[in-house]
Amino acid sequence: MSAKPRILLVEDESGIADTLQYVLASDGFTPVWCATGQEALASFAGEPPALVILDVGLPDINGFALFKQLQSLPGGERVPMLFLTARSDEIDRVVGLELGADDYIAKPFSPRELVARVRTILRRSARPAPTASAGPGTAAPAATAGTLSHGPFVVDDERRRIRYYGQALELSRYEYGLLRLLVRRPGRVFTRDELLDQVWDDASASLDRTVDAHVKTLRAKLKAVAPGVEAIRTLRGTGYALEEELPTQPS
Repeated sequence: MSAKPRILLVEDESGIADTLQYVLASDGFTPVWCATGQEALASFAGEPPALVILDVGLPDINGFALFKQLQSLPGGERVPMLFLTARSDEIDRVVGLELGADDYIAKPFSPRELVARVRTILRRSARPAPTASAGPGTAAPAATAGTLSHGPFVVDDERRRIRYYGQALELSRYEYGLLRLLVRRPGRVFTRDELLDQVWDDASASLDRTVDAHVKTLRAKLKAVAPGVEAIRTLRGTGYALEEELPTQPS
């Protein structure tokens, strides 16, 4: 029998934590509760969980800052995370999504809804990265030994790593999925709906703004490597495409 998925719950309000531990355990998960960021870091380092439910308002550290620290731990970039917060402002939601969070739910909330979202995220993260078949007359990029490439981009599927002009990019899970999809079909324009469908797999739970936020952070990381290169093209009102002709050297 497979082990129950371990869920790290980082929440300083004991009443909320007790309720969530109960519903998670009832639904076949193993909840591990931490009331502070330091406890969460120690627990995560000891055994990375299947998913993290992370409260933004913690007593010892801001949840967004803790998110970055958890991602920097070994295996952290592969663990999906869901933000839990009393703040429902759109700017907080956008900040969380830009950081690479998998979902965001504001208090008050239904514990059952949260568990349903946890199941959706775990189901989505367990699926293999999507592949996009080339259209008629379109040559697919060369791919050998689990890699594919286009110009300065080299995608290593086995390590889930993308190099750009020889430099490994530090990407969130969704940034990786977006860039991988674009590299597979250089020049092909993907609408926001297509990107949501093929990268997030659950378009109904995400927004067009989610795509825009991730493309923005992805562009910033590409610019840090090659400031003079515009690798991702925006088609206003339509979507995004990877430039077909890119310089061989960064500028």
